Amino acid sequence: MRAVRADEEAKVKDQHRILIVENHALLRAGLRALLSTQPEFEVVGEAANGHDAVAAARALEPELVLMDISMPGMTGIEAIIDIKRRRPATRVIVVTMHKTEGYVQASLRAGAGGYLLKDAGEDELQTAIRTVLAGKIYLSADVSGAIVERYLAGEQSMGNARQAQDLTHRERQILKLIAEGHRNKYIAEYFSLSIKTVEKHRSNLMQKLDLHNSSMLTSYAIEHGLLNT
Repeated sequence: MRAVRADEEAKVKDQHRILIVENHALLRAGLRALLSTQPEFEVVGEAANGHDAVAAARALEPELVLMDISMPGMTGIEAIIDIKRRRPATRVIVVTMHKTEGYVQASLRAGAGGYLLKDAGEDELQTAIRTVLAGKIYLSADVSGAIVERYLAGEQSMGNARQAQDLTHRERQILKLIAEGHRNKYIAEYFSLSIKTVEKHRSNLMQKLDLHNSSMLTSYAIEHGLLNT
């Protein structure tokens, strides 16, 4: 009996604690079912949005977070930044349908260690998890090698560089706060502006950068290092 109990305790100790963050209940259930087939993985919790993800990561202390990035309210990118700021040792794998370079770069710059597309199979999911838990970077096979090379080289297109330079000092300040997840009311109070003025700045940012929502503004700010200014 003691030997059996010792084996069970060793098994629990060796399990990797995983938090699933996905706003679709069926996909969360699917990921949980896939992970449950491997005794080395333990799903310790689920979250349906960025705010809940940050709270769950703080309360449950997972070793790894599987993170969707397209969620209402706080995006996955914003949640990654917050989680890594509070718990730098926590590994994150983005699980998404987005293949574009901007999302890949934004995720990696935010602190993700892996980028996996949602059409990946069970074997690839397990490979991605084991790779990232080992402290290595994992990128889905469908993500272009050229994107990886440009990211590692720190290259930016001349068009994007000019766009960043065209922003006023106040626009860069407001963009930084937007990327950190702050809403118009907070930004207005922070700079002693009216909410309408902040809305105008937000509209100008989207027009200048040819971006169409807060998630894209956040990705742009991360990609261009504006959160570090």
